[in-house]
Amino acid sequence: VAKEKQTTLPSAGLFIIRYHSFYTLHKSEAYEHLVNDEDRENMKWLKVFNIYDLYSKSKVRINVEEVEPYYISLINKYFPTKLKW
Repeated sequence: VAKEKQTTLPSAGLFIIRYHSFYTLHKSEAYEHLVNDEDRENMKWLKVFNIYDLYSKSKVRINVEEVEPYYISLINKYFPTKLKW
């Protein structure tokens, strides 16, 4: 969906969206024989992202109303047109 709608996300961002839950790819490297050089480079960014993904635990409560404008601005920047599901 994101790629088709001409997002301005870099290829590493699209890779992260697609593969962040595919742990056998980037944790145990079970599919190493199927990846190319671009995938290997993108996996470096994916491993950085995983430090901050939704499974990251923090006791700090985030004020959603306070941070919402920031995240809306990111959505508007990287997804300038409305996504169609």
